[in-house]
Amino acid sequence: MWMITGGAGFIGAHVVRAMTEGGRRVVVYDDLSTGDRDRLPENVPLVVGSVLDRGRLDQAFREHGVTGVVHVAGKKRVAESVERPLHYYRENVTGMATLLEAMADHGVDRMVFSSSAAVYGMPDVDLVTEDTPCRPMSPYGETKLVGEWMVGAAARAHGLRGACLRYFNVAGAASPRLSDSGVFNLIPMIFERLDAGEAPRVFGDDYATPDGTCVRDYIHVRDIASAHLAAAVRLEDASAGTALTLNIGRGQGVSVREMVDRVLRVTGHEDVRPVVRDRRAGDPARVVASADRIRRELDWTARHDLDEMIESAWRGWRHRHP
Repeated sequence: MWMITGGAGFIGAHVVRAMTEGGRRVVVYDDLSTGDRDRLPENVPLVVGSVLDRGRLDQAFREHGVTGVVHVAGKKRVAESVERPLHYYRENVTGMATLLEAMADHGVDRMVFSSSAAVYGMPDVDLVTEDTPCRPMSPYGETKLVGEWMVGAAARAHGLRGACLRYFNVAGAASPRLSDSGVFNLIPMIFERLDAGEAPRVFGDDYATPDGTCVRDYIHVRDIASAHLAAAVRLEDASAGTALTLNIGRGQGVSVREMVDRVLRVTGHEDVRPVVRDRRAGDPARVVASADRIRRELDWTARHDLDEMIESAWRGWRHRHP
């Protein structure tokens, strides 16, 4: 039985779907601070609790016979982490320590950790590999990197079999019901502006990139979920003390201007022209993943393209904002 923390959230619910479709039995552990129980299939049990609550974790491990954990739960907003760093360290780092301690005490020795490309900060390379130096620029990125260190330490000390997955810019939805309810990423931010009758914004057009705007690696949330399943399957037969660190990306850079143009076309707003604003502090010019290692280690490759991401995200937006 795999426990999926944060399984009622946007990414977590997609992981639940991928795991169940992959034949794995799962239980969701979520405090519902941002999660929605309506995202879950009826036959998947839900335990409402925080990863900071050791007693609740102990109870869930015993009652559901947990043998592995996919740890998606955590605070994820970069700007908020700058404003509330101690809150992020408590939720993401102390929460990870509490979870790993409970796992060790209950003999649960497999963990897939949902990390982030935020651990890299502003890498000055064309393709970001897992060996690119990590210099996170926010408390959020710092907590993800510390979480990876903790997984590695537990692997060395307790024989944990772990995989840390660094995913890049997530987009799309498997179904409108599973769509992202937040407005913190580029695509939903464009949707919000269009609904308000306003032009999308582009922050900076003077970067050293082909069209002057930032270049990112966008990855469909369904691909994120399938990578978590592939990692879980790998850990089921891995040796004790395994500690994998893998990027999840398409390995293809797309500029902000190109993404905005594609969104406008898909949504039928080709006549709208984006407005350019000053650069945002801390935005690197280019962050694109090398996906070679995950392809080699897990035989995994992203399957969904940009238009699929945008079209599915638009259906989800219309579902939540009719």
